[in-house]
Amino acid sequence: MLKTDTLIFLINSMTQSEKKAFKLSTQRINLTPGYVSLFDMISKNRQITSDNIRQQFQLLNKNKSFDATVNYLYKSLLDTLLALRIAQDSYYKLFNSIMKARILFEKSLFDECFELLNKVIEDGRKQENYYALLLASKLELEYLLALNFPLGDEKTLLNKHYKINEILSIIRKINEQASLYELLKYRVGILGNVRSQQQKANLNDLVVSEMSILASSNIENFEINKLHQLFQANYLISVGDYKSALRSYMELSSLFERNKHLWNNPPIYYLLSIEGVLDSLRSIRNYEGMHYFIEQLKKLETPSVNFNANVKCLIFLYELFPFFDKGNFNESAQLLEIQQEQLFAKINLLNPNRQAELCLYSALIYYGKKDYKKSHKYVSMIMIKGKSYYYMPLYRTIRLVNLMILYELGDFNLISYETRSIKREMKENEKGYLIEKKMLQFLNKPHIPSNQRKRDLVWQKVSNEMKFLRTDVFEKQVLRIFDFTAWIESKIRKNSLEEILNAKNQF
Repeated sequence: MLKTDTLIFLINSMTQSEKKAFKLSTQRINLTPGYVSLFDMISKNRQITSDNIRQQFQLLNKNKSFDATVNYLYKSLLDTLLALRIAQDSYYKLFNSIMKARILFEKSLFDECFELLNKVIEDGRKQENYYALLLASKLELEYLLALNFPLGDEKTLLNKHYKINEILSIIRKINEQASLYELLKYRVGILGNVRSQQQKANLNDLVVSEMSILASSNIENFEINKLHQLFQANYLISVGDYKSALRSYMELSSLFERNKHLWNNPPIYYLLSIEGVLDSLRSIRNYEGMHYFIEQLKKLETPSVNFNANVKCLIFLYELFPFFDKGNFNESAQLLEIQQEQLFAKINLLNPNRQAELCLYSALIYYGKKDYKKSHKYVSMIMIKGKSYYYMPLYRTIRLVNLMILYELGDFNLISYETRSIKREMKENEKGYLIEKKMLQFLNKPHIPSNQRKRDLVWQKVSNEMKFLRTDVFEKQVLRIFDFTAWIESKIRKNSLEEILNAKNQF
């Protein structure tokens, strides 16, 4: 990314309080310097591009270098944001204190240096920040060595060594647990969720390793427990065991609630745990159980604009699903239209997966209302940026929805072209669910009998296959996003998609 584009994105992601803090830091300067006027230009126009800003800046500041000003402003903003984080976040504060201790030692203020390091060590243990704890403990020993171990005996020194080894042991266990979780997320992220018993077996080495780590560890630690529950829940979801995954996510949520003092800022892992609970509840159609966790999300407030935007989008999606899954497209559209402007105004602040989800479900809502042009508009928001989303398992689901829209618009030539492209991708990467293959087959055979009796005969031939797909734990990985079997049934039986989804989701 070009430095100018990075600068624009950084300024657009800043909160009002962050922008105010930066402006206050420049008020001691009598004249408005070039970098402040550049900040004002970008801050006042969120749609400005790197080319436009260069032209505007050079018109107003003919004797100043644009590139040098961009670099200086970028550095100044990061300095301001860092200063704010030190005041707001205990993680930053500990490392800032370590840097102060280094200065104190260099200035021969030894008592003050050791006092500050001891405070960091004490707070590091309370906050389970083992990296700051290790750094402060090692620095303390280094300085004691430099001063020839004043006011201490060998037992004290050995005790300090023992505590450092204990810290290293905890860090090693955390790293081992994190490595397995990262490998699991990588395999599922690249290959998609498990589609067969063979693929399930390919994850067993990670499960065995994870069990081995837990068996050999007697350390009671928030980070290790958190990573264990995340690993278990993500593995269980990848193999389609949503009820067991829900139990893991519930334990994870309880773990976070008991350890609020250890949350990150913003609390990304807490958000992941709540999202996991909601996803599992949706998968087992327990919509009533969602209310409590949605309310927990509404209580989350952080200084991070990006984090808050992702939380608001997640709340919208899980308030939508009880209507959407039952085919209530009118209620779904009303909910979308209420929040549409706010959600899409901040779509660039969302992570790529959340952007894709928002556009996908917006497209499906309007598809259900038979507004195919509007539906295609939302799908196109992702399709035209395919390179940015191509790696995501969700992307092929979006392509299938695009084919559904083309089917309604009667563009069978484009359907044929897109189908060949999808099949090549599935073959090259050895990916593919049965429902995806069935959809591609159905979409390329548009001639369904007009006679109702003949339609019923066609449905009788495929109904058992559709039933199998809906109950197969691996096929549910796609069908939980959208029930493509309901769409096929609606086309064959000539019933509305809303009617069929509603019938399948009655309790």
